Amino acid sequence: MNKDELVQKLNDIRNGDKIAFEELYRDLRTPVFTIINRITWNRGMSEDICQEVFVKLFLQPPAPLKNPRAYIFQIARNLAIDSVRKQMPHLSLDEISETVHHPLDDFSLRMDIDDALKSLPTQECEIVTLHIIGGLTFREIAEVMKIPTGTAKWKYQKAISKLQKTITGGTL
Repeated sequence: MNKDELVQKLNDIRNGDKIAFEELYRDLRTPVFTIINRITWNRGMSEDICQEVFVKLFLQPPAPLKNPRAYIFQIARNLAIDSVRKQMPHLSLDEISETVHHPLDDFSLRMDIDDALKSLPTQECEIVTLHIIGGLTFREIAEVMKIPTGTAKWKYQKAISKLQKTITGGTL
């Protein structure tokens, strides 16, 4: 769904069009779920948060936005981070990252993309997911994550390099 279609769908949803909401959900549920799951690494929690994102969009569709796709992914990211923090309230997000993302020891699992992504620091994993699954540009990622665009690009390249090494067992 391109930007203009997404803007139109959100306008239709604001006007009570349930079919537009169903189409929005059908088109964005997988990337939204994937982004959430890359933060929580918990399928059940991710499904609940994904549902919460779409309920929020249905009940309170945003006013016209410059970048509605980035807005939707920002909602998903924020809700996922908040949920993880609620699970481990005494830890900072960096400490949660260390708890949730364990490096891989078993070479046979290195071909599993989810496991490879788990080996990345949280921010790098989010950047890769937002770019590849979410289809966001680096400028949009920078807006969502509140980091400089250059940092988003650099961390993406760094993460892709780590993923290649992880998946190939260090041999490129």
